Amino acid sequence: MDVLDNLPQRIATGIRGLFNDPHSLWADFTMNIIAFLLVTILIILFALFIVQFERKMAGRIQHRVGPIRLGPHGWFQTVADALKLLGKEIFMPAEVDKVIYTVAPLVFFALTFLTLGIIPFAKGMVPIDLDLGIVYYLAISSVSTLALVMAGWSSNNKYSLLGGMRAVAQMISYEIPLAFSLLGVVMLTHTFNLTRIVEAQAEIPFIVLQPLGFVVYIIAGLAEINRAPFDLIEGEQEIVAGPYTEYTGLHWGLFYLAEYVNIFTYSAFATTIFLGGWHGPSFLPGLIWFFLKTGIFTFFVVWVRWTLPRMRIDHLMHFAWKVLLPLSLANIFLTGLGIYVYRLFIPQIGG
Repeated sequence: MDVLDNLPQRIATGIRGLFNDPHSLWADFTMNIIAFLLVTILIILFALFIVQFERKMAGRIQHRVGPIRLGPHGWFQTVADALKLLGKEIFMPAEVDKVIYTVAPLVFFALTFLTLGIIPFAKGMVPIDLDLGIVYYLAISSVSTLALVMAGWSSNNKYSLLGGMRAVAQMISYEIPLAFSLLGVVMLTHTFNLTRIVEAQAEIPFIVLQPLGFVVYIIAGLAEINRAPFDLIEGEQEIVAGPYTEYTGLHWGLFYLAEYVNIFTYSAFATTIFLGGWHGPSFLPGLIWFFLKTGIFTFFVVWVRWTLPRMRIDHLMHFAWKVLLPLSLANIFLTGLGIYVYRLFIPQIGG
């Protein structure tokens, strides 16, 4: 049933055959272009689906009508909104730093491509198989704060600047427990490579061995992708929209689209690290199992947003430093203790 496994390798072999050179630079370049286009299409389609799915879920959870008029049960509403957004005028205030103001949304959106490029969707289906995959993911997540600072500072608006600073404080604070929550898995597998981490979960997913790390990842990850109850970067009840206040048209749309793509990346990374990735019963291909697990996790993200109220900023920071950070450190200690005890009683396996 794993007909999709190792599909990129088979395509690459065919392309190299066309060039009559197993090491052709043109073949490698063509494969990179194909991977880039596939990831781009995946990003746009999944983001549009999540937007519409969230609207439907919000309507059901809060007992109100969601989109129902455009298309079957309103499923074309998001497509119409996207087309309308493309036609909106891009208004730029007079006193902004035009270069940084324009580059900021492009940088924020481009980072979504960089994170998706290392995720193994199925066996042999990973655009870039990095040995330092986890380190790379954390590094790219850290750089995204720079785009928010650029947007807030270049807007020449005190509310945008304060929103950018608040975004940096929140994201840097929650990056630390997020990184520590993944160290337990690294300790068990002795690798940062995402493909090898998935392969190590062939028998048992790491959510069973790392329940505390999984919980810390869920909470810290929600804060990193700016989702309720941690969505203080752009408070929807506030008069202004944080670092996005002065953005309109397609510029604002890039921020909006990137936020929903980050939901997919967050869910896909949780599937890879804790839920066994593409592993599942053999009656479905590994790629289908991966997207089923990611979809369930995406549903959880949407459900949390429309269920829990927003936290206050001081409570948010206290929770990161006084609750999540000690829990993540405790998880590292317990993991090390468990490995030591395991090797003590089973020395022939522990080596």
